[in-house]
Amino acid sequence: MVPPPLSRRGVLAGAASLAGTGAALGTAATARAAAADDPAGRGGDERRRGATAVFRDVRPYGAKKSVDLTVIDGRISDRPAPRNARIIDGGGRIALPSLVDAHIHPDKTTWGGDWLSRKPAGGIADYCAQDVEVFRSERRSVGERAYGLMAHAVTRGTRAMRAHADVAPAYGLKGLEGVAEARERLAHALDVQIVGFPQHGVIRTPGTAKLLEDAARSGLVDMIGGIDPISFDHALDEQLDLVFRLADRYGVGVDIHLHDRDEKGVKVLRGIIERTRALSLQGKVTVSHVFCLPKMSAGDLETMAADLGALDIALTTVAPNESLVLPIAKLREHGVRVGLGSDGVRDSWSPFGNADMLHRTHILGWITDVRLDAELDDCFTVGSHGGADVMGLDRSSFKPGDPADFMLLRAECTPQVVVDMPQRDMVVHAGRVVARAGELV
Repeated sequence: MVPPPLSRRGVLAGAASLAGTGAALGTAATARAAAADDPAGRGGDERRRGATAVFRDVRPYGAKKSVDLTVIDGRISDRPAPRNARIIDGGGRIALPSLVDAHIHPDKTTWGGDWLSRKPAGGIADYCAQDVEVFRSERRSVGERAYGLMAHAVTRGTRAMRAHADVAPAYGLKGLEGVAEARERLAHALDVQIVGFPQHGVIRTPGTAKLLEDAARSGLVDMIGGIDPISFDHALDEQLDLVFRLADRYGVGVDIHLHDRDEKGVKVLRGIIERTRALSLQGKVTVSHVFCLPKMSAGDLETMAADLGALDIALTTVAPNESLVLPIAKLREHGVRVGLGSDGVRDSWSPFGNADMLHRTHILGWITDVRLDAELDDCFTVGSHGGADVMGLDRSSFKPGDPADFMLLRAECTPQVVVDMPQRDMVVHAGRVVARAGELV
């Protein structure tokens, strides 16, 4: 029998064999302070230039009675509004926290350009080769393409994102530089952390290790990435030692892609835990996808979740399907931070994706087959507070002192928003309106 052509979902679901993710989460006590010295990734309060305003007639979380939200210097306040405060009419709309995309690849996107006809691929290496083809054939720079996608994400209610950008000899640091350029252009509207991601492998592709060190030394990245140290790079200790050494030496974080579903994934996760403990990198390490966790026995999962929580190692999921979504409820019991992300968007790997995190919370609810209001609320919380926790950002919960990062929509309640995904009529970042009716302001 001829096997069906491979797809991005297929590769993610079976990375181990090819190449060689609904509940709200708790927040670890150290998450806010330890994610990074600049938790927003050069998009922190010093760059936000928060506004002073009053948003009249809004309903936080769908409250029956509307209120006026006072914002002073970009944060929710219970003090009287200053005389010079701008008055903005919310028209009785529901107010919900903005969302956080904890895992996205804006450097690869073809968003906003011509249609890309994708070719068959036999594994991660083939996808990497096709990435290079797109990079070389695209008339638009990485900065242009990344900006288009990231600006679109803002209009859909995204307040922050962790952006993975490829680092490999085929690109040098151009992917990082392009995403950094887009971050600069959107500094008023979006907080961004950049991960130097060795998609082509750290060890199997000579020259990548030096590029990663150059990126860390130059301050281009907030985090150093890695990918499947056993099944793809075939160098467990060598890759992890290098990545963690760079993180320790240059004071950056770690965010490693881990697709393996079997014992190889568990072995890698154990290696990450050991190095996090040895280098005292608590609160600065994230593992993305982590497909081995949903496959663990109840007892093994309990032990692993406890270890992850004790070292404040964060996790992210893109909710690819019901069998690979992270066991968020169990992880929450142990204080593990879990965020939700878009992953790739309209790139050589897949024609799908839209960088709309509200849509991603909808997907999380769909694939986990939830139906109760509380469960739908939880899906939204993973997409909002979950990602904020992973990135080390303050939660936006409309309490005094919280960042004034929220969106206004026509809806009755949060569960309805997750299901219907209505237009984001207004998106507010640090108290400033940055998007209206789907358009960047």
